[in-house]
Amino acid sequence: MNLSSKDKAMRPLTKLPTRLHHHAHTTDSHQRTRHFYENVLGLPLVACDVERERIGDGWLDVGHAFYALGDGSTLAFFTFDDPARQAAWKEKEQSQFVHISLLVEAAGLREIEQRLTRAGLEPLTLEHGFCTSLYIKDPNGLTLEFSVDHEDTFGAVEEMTASVRDWMQGGRQMPRLPSFSMVASNHA
Repeated sequence: MNLSSKDKAMRPLTKLPTRLHHHAHTTDSHQRTRHFYENVLGLPLVACDVERERIGDGWLDVGHAFYALGDGSTLAFFTFDDPARQAAWKEKEQSQFVHISLLVEAAGLREIEQRLTRAGLEPLTLEHGFCTSLYIKDPNGLTLEFSVDHEDTFGAVEEMTASVRDWMQGGRQMPRLPSFSMVASNHA
């Protein structure tokens, strides 16, 4: 694959962002969201506020709720006092590929799975090779992934990268399918 000089990666920032500050979503119900994040998952509500903000051509009351993650970042949920804007800005149903992935330890993954099961929810667990992931949708339709890295994540990723690179360069072949002979027969 040939990349023009415009397409080649620029130098990375001198200092990369240190962590995610917050990941924002909308909710129609802070009560359902709080029950799920605090009571089911065990992520504490660390801040809740209503601010009057100028958005577009007018003022709007915006409710914020922030749930803590281990590195100091948060998952944030917003509501709006204008029903039309609440409906317009509501989270849209997304495929499983639009999600947020949170890194946990193996014991944390087991605890989350138990909490979800006790709450009557059915998480999906997948083994990706470089990590094991548990997926669940929150009450707002947001897909959460809880991931445990493989003990040799970098080795697994390097192996996967080499495999993809080989495939992109034409080195991987599709598996051979069994061949069948079609023989005409004449049955009387």
